[in-house]
Amino acid sequence: MPVRLADPAEVARALELHRAGDAGRPQVRLLVQHFLAVLEARAPGHSVEVRVPPFAAVQVVPGVRHTRGTPPAVVETDPRTWIALATGDLAWADAEEQGLLRASGERADLSPYLPLG
Repeated sequence: MPVRLADPAEVARALELHRAGDAGRPQVRLLVQHFLAVLEARAPGHSVEVRVPPFAAVQVVPGVRHTRGTPPAVVETDPRTWIALATGDLAWADAEEQGLLRASGERADLSPYLPLG
């Protein structure tokens, strides 16, 4: 299922619940997929696969396109870390230092694209 931008009012409400610690699975899924869709729009391409299990994965960032197997660069993190990165509540360098994400490959540093809003 492709990710899509969510209604801004739904995003605001889900983010409010998330920050209060009251977000359930539907709100977390909405935020993860919404922010991945924003990243896709801002960094179109296929050289980095961003994985946020269990909710979604997208390919972004211009560069080498892969057709089979593992892409040239992969970023994987959990939903709450992804939301924090996307909103600017957590810096990329801090997430790496704390072991909250795995990034491999030449273009796997997404810090130029974050935060997303």
